[in-house]
Amino acid sequence: MEQEEALEEVQLELRVLLVAAFKKEGTMMSVKFDRVAVFGAFKVGAALSLASLISLPASAQTITAVMQSGLRVMDPVVSTAFMTRDHGYMIYDTLLGINEKFEIKPQMAEKWEVSTDQKTYTFILREGLKWHDGAPVTSEDCVASIKRWSEKDSTGQVLMTMVSEIKVVDGKSFQVILKEPTTLLLESLAKLSSRPAFIMPKRIADTPSSEPIKEYVGSGPFKFVDSEFKPGLKVVYEKNKDYVPRSDAASWTAGGKVVNVDRVQWLAMPDQMTPVNALINGEIDYIQQVPFDLLPMLENKSDINVEVLDKLGSWTYFRFNHLHPPFDNKLVRQAAMNAVGQEDVLKTLVGNPKYSRTCPSVFGCDTPYADAYGQDVVVPSNIEKAKELLKEAKYDGTPVVVLHPTDIAMLSAQPVVIASALRKAGFKVDLKTMDWQTVVTQQGNQKPASEGGWNIFSTYSTLATSGDPFGNTTVASNGKKAWAGWPDVPEIEKLRLDFARATDPAERKKITAQIQKLAIDEGVVAPLGQFSVPAAYSKKLTGVLPSPVTLFWNIKKAEK
Repeated sequence: MEQEEALEEVQLELRVLLVAAFKKEGTMMSVKFDRVAVFGAFKVGAALSLASLISLPASAQTITAVMQSGLRVMDPVVSTAFMTRDHGYMIYDTLLGINEKFEIKPQMAEKWEVSTDQKTYTFILREGLKWHDGAPVTSEDCVASIKRWSEKDSTGQVLMTMVSEIKVVDGKSFQVILKEPTTLLLESLAKLSSRPAFIMPKRIADTPSSEPIKEYVGSGPFKFVDSEFKPGLKVVYEKNKDYVPRSDAASWTAGGKVVNVDRVQWLAMPDQMTPVNALINGEIDYIQQVPFDLLPMLENKSDINVEVLDKLGSWTYFRFNHLHPPFDNKLVRQAAMNAVGQEDVLKTLVGNPKYSRTCPSVFGCDTPYADAYGQDVVVPSNIEKAKELLKEAKYDGTPVVVLHPTDIAMLSAQPVVIASALRKAGFKVDLKTMDWQTVVTQQGNQKPASEGGWNIFSTYSTLATSGDPFGNTTVASNGKKAWAGWPDVPEIEKLRLDFARATDPAERKKITAQIQKLAIDEGVVAPLGQFSVPAAYSKKLTGVLPSPVTLFWNIKKAEK
């Protein structure tokens, strides 16, 4: 207990230093603070942090990974956060998977059969599926899980408008009966992110989607160790010895999920200098994301691999709260989008052009649905245009609350650049600092900023999961049922449904071009550019899978 309290004091001291730096500078320079100086304040607790968090039971082969943030939100239906999603892939499984060729493959399902009219899909579960408590997986579990997931997920919501019925056939099979043929069913059940259609036991899946689940039992390759969970600091998983992997090779979320170690433990550390030194010293095995300014410390180490595992990369963006002033006004949203420049964000966030590029497309550049519309709005910073739009909108000085996570290197730069640009354009800005998991919980708050809500937050998504109107959560525009920001643009919802019905690639391209235009014009999402994030891991680890999501199956760890 004393160690944990001391660690919390060190973490608090670090946060105070960060907040002071941001308030003092008020510009992007505050992000590029002296890591050595901050580490000097933190190093007193660094060894204590590692000692109190790392647990290595005798004879248990363990992978120790430092993740981008701590895990607190555990329900992968309630949250779209990547940490929650990654946790989901550890303990749950999906009916279908998707491989590196974007091919949809059976996962929990042994196979599926389609009726002649393409409206009835029958899914048959494979043998040997068990929950972590030993009970068999049944079709009732699958039906309940799909229904709960579809209430929250933007893809699932559209899918269910096209579904006539989901019914159990027997213990090992169930049917989805469509009102009309669509490829969206298989695409939905195989989606990678941000809300994959994870399957849970019926008793858990029966939890209302408006409430988080309280029990974490899956059928996936790892089991969650509740007794060792320290919210925000540490998560431990152990190998699920009852899991029966598929026989085909692992590729993204498809194929055989073979676990070759006994345990995986995730740690969270506020300052990335600590895990970098820990990896160099052999105290940890894996860093999920290496801040770009610390890459030189690791790139030439003979016993460390530095690698971009997500080959397609990510895109970063910011979101407006459409429900309350000032961003309930489209002109004000347009003013903000004109004010913020992508190059300013990318120079501060990444610095190295090897890992970044500007891009106006909400579906990513160099993808089938890439589109340059809005380039003049979202790529350069045009402060004068922003001022003109604010004047036209009669902006009254309503404060803009920008959520600013300080504990994730890939998310801490964007809010400061955004705040600086908005101030130059004439906005009154309140940069509200917190850790990322607090941002995650704050995102769903629909109250006005004056009552604890927010006006802007920024984040990023993988391009592999953002390249179409359904994988891309940000373009859903069905008001309060949409993702955080709650844009209400019926035209986009109609176009998304048209996309689901279309089978001709040219027609789909035409539809996505219309969605791109509306997304930019209406301020549904504001792209900030694209980048790739390197991971770093000990060469004792082999079999680390390239993937848009972080996966720990297939990895082997050599003995010392």
